[in-house]
Order: sequence, then C-alpha cells, then structure tokens
Amino acid sequence: MAAKVLYTAKVRTTGGREHGLSKSSDGHLDLRLTAPGKGEGTNPEQLFAAGWSACFEGALGVAALQRKLTLPAATAIDAEVDLLNEGPGNYLIRGRLNVSIPGVDRQTAQALVEAAHQICPYSKATRGNIEVELKVV
Repeated sequence: MAAKVLYTAKVRTTGGREHGLSKSSDGHLDLRLTAPGKGEGTNPEQLFAAGWSACFEGALGVAALQRKLTLPAATAIDAEVDLLNEGPGNYLIRGRLNVSIPGVDRQTAQALVEAAHQICPYSKATRGNIEVELKVV
C-alpha cells in the first residue's frame, strides 16, 4: 500500500545559512537565518532541533496511548543538535534528545522513549545517518 501524504511543507530559502531568509508558502514561517552565535536570526540546527523535538513529543504521545498511559502536561524534550567539522568541506550534525516525563517511573519512561524513537519520522530519518543519543532526565 502506498503511503498517504498527510502534509507537505513548502519553504523557500534565499541567501543560505549565513544571511538567509526562509518563508513558508502559507506565510506562517518567515525568518532570518544567520550563522550560529552571529546576528539576530536562527540557524538550521535550531530549526532541526525544534522540529525533531516537537515530532518526538508527538511520537511519545502515540507510544503512551499504545500502552494506555497519559503523558503528563509537563512532558518536555530538550533537543541539542551539534554542527561538526571533520575537515575542509566535511560537515556533520549529531543530536541528543533529553526527555523529561515527570511522574513516570524511569523504566516506563525509557520504554516510551525507545518506542517513540521507532515512531518519530525525524528519528527514522536520523537512524544510521547521524550519531543520536536519547536520555531520560
């Protein structure tokens, strides 16, 4: 069975990561890009961290429902995405997701995180492609 397209994000970027502008076709996203630590814009690593952590929290919710559990409202994902350079022209990223599920025992929280990592489309995209660390905090 072919996959059903649920949504297509359309974003146009000009100027690249150093001095860029990114705008979505629906007008909801309109931001300036700058190099990390320079200027007032955001950078691709922050955008990836935001998208991945939001998607991962949704996947946690699916994993919880599958186990007939309810995630606490204070559930939070702190995503960290590193930009690495292994030499001229050899850039990489790696990521960490620090997952907080207050009031849920550590073993259950770990099982939810592992299940969410199998469900989340961003996690699927990173698997085998970048170094990823998942931690229950």
